[in-house]
Amino acid sequence: MSFYTSLSGLRGAQTDLSVISNNLANVGSTGFKRSKAQFGDLFSSAPTQSSKMTAGHGTRVNGVIQQFTQGTLEATDKSLDLAIAGDGFFVVRGDPPREDVTYTRNGSFTVQADRRVVDSIGSTLQLLPVDAAGNVTSTAIADAADFILPTNAPGNPSATLANVSVGIDGLVTATYSDGSDEMLGKVAMASFTAQEGLRPVGDAHWQSTGDSGPAAINAPTNGPLGAIRAGALERANVDVTEELVGLIAAQRNFQANAKAIETASTLTQTIVNIN
Repeated sequence: MSFYTSLSGLRGAQTDLSVISNNLANVGSTGFKRSKAQFGDLFSSAPTQSSKMTAGHGTRVNGVIQQFTQGTLEATDKSLDLAIAGDGFFVVRGDPPREDVTYTRNGSFTVQADRRVVDSIGSTLQLLPVDAAGNVTSTAIADAADFILPTNAPGNPSATLANVSVGIDGLVTATYSDGSDEMLGKVAMASFTAQEGLRPVGDAHWQSTGDSGPAAINAPTNGPLGAIRAGALERANVDVTEELVGLIAAQRNFQANAKAIETASTLTQTIVNIN
């Protein structure tokens, strides 16, 4: 029995090592959120059996939980680099025909040849519609539109795009060469009742699940969504020192369980030889 108990410990230590290694590997990944392995003990006994005489049966992995704490904001020189100071997520939509909606904290956006503003995997940032006063008119994801940079001012084809700015409330304003302005919309952001239930799909992107609950869509500065910081990116929330300490602890745990298996094997071999 001690062999299988220690074997479960080896598996747990291996999972812990894998999670920590993944955290360390993504220290430089924009918008990455660290994970933590959670474990529980295994114990079983019959109703008529005294629990005082029963040893545990090892450990099991209860889950790998993501830690959605705020990462450090790092200033950049790009106006389309956006960071979130809060709990919200950018809403992005993939290319047709699937047009998958995913959520990300990676605000490194670039402009494509067709003037779409896309993230690192080519999904287009979504904007909520606004009225003439800059107020959001609909928070339904179906009413959100792709963020596409205009070429000319409406009503004046000779006036070209001069600048695009994004306010802390997510309001995107285009300024043209003739001095006129146009509000393109507000950056769509999402929040979730249980962030830990989100399904990671890679590249600091997540999808909603039954565990996370549906996305609540709104503009920045509403509720827990937080504010937009233009010209900045959010670094990974990984503390290298903490992860290295955890790595040492997981390695020692692995070695201790391996030693216990070796001891159990030696005892078994000794008993066999006596018989």
